[in-house]
Amino acid sequence: MKNAEYSVHKGNHQNIDFIDSTGFRLLITLMLNFIIPVIQLIGGVYANSMALISDATHNFSDFIAVLISYVGYRVGQRGASAKHTFGYWRAEIMAALLNVAILVGASVYIVYEACQRLFNPETVSGLVVVWIAVVGVIGNGFSAWLLHKDAKHSLNVRGAFLHMLGDLFTSVAVLVGGIVLIFKPWYWLDPVLSLLIVYFIMKNCWGILKEAAGILMNAAPAGINIEEVKETLEQIPGVCGVHYLHAWNLNSSSIAFSCHIVVSDQLISDTETLAKTIRKTLLNRFGIDHPILQFETSQCGNGTILCACNGNKSG
Repeated sequence: MKNAEYSVHKGNHQNIDFIDSTGFRLLITLMLNFIIPVIQLIGGVYANSMALISDATHNFSDFIAVLISYVGYRVGQRGASAKHTFGYWRAEIMAALLNVAILVGASVYIVYEACQRLFNPETVSGLVVVWIAVVGVIGNGFSAWLLHKDAKHSLNVRGAFLHMLGDLFTSVAVLVGGIVLIFKPWYWLDPVLSLLIVYFIMKNCWGILKEAAGILMNAAPAGINIEEVKETLEQIPGVCGVHYLHAWNLNSSSIAFSCHIVVSDQLISDTETLAKTIRKTLLNRFGIDHPILQFETSQCGNGTILCACNGNKSG
């Protein structure tokens, strides 16, 4: 059996379970993000406040964003098929990218309008701005609280959560601006707050864009050091060597991993105990819940840490 190769891929993937309340929370957030921008838009036009109108525009884009997140979430729940063998998990990643595009478009509009107001300040009713901003603070704060839990394990929901968190901060900024305008005629403050809102939006967009791009490019997940994984596995009794390691995100909460493991010549059934130990180590130490292990009795290829078929000539 020398030079023989074996594959071990257990079907009972060790996914981390969580109470699936995501869909319900997204629906409530969706409803709130339709009501709030309507109120803000009416109040912004009445008060002649660009900051309030900007916040309403951002919130309405969030309504679309949450709708996309919800659709992406539902599609992502579909199981694997013969064509989509990994399922539809990455639909949520696509939804997150689409949300970024919507936010960028809304930001361009806000910057344009804010610049117009900055050079041509207009009278703003501070009292109306304050009351409408209070509605925004309450609604957006509640929406952010609803999505906070699910944002920890889903990039899609995290995108929606950052939308809500950004709305909360911008509503607070608009509230402070409205209070100032009640006592001081600093009408230039209104467009300046709008530009600060845009800065916050774009900063969050960049973070989501980087993470989503990394997942789509099958980059090693954040916090996973391939060399450290290799060293850890090679310390397990029975493992003679480890090479050709791959680690990637199936979605924002599940990490897949594959590698070749060199062992002594033995029956394939004898590797079951070792495979169980390796899977347990990968899950507990690195959070890897979808391991694919290929056992072999001699080193194949050049035995480097990265696969030679990807153009790597050395470890």
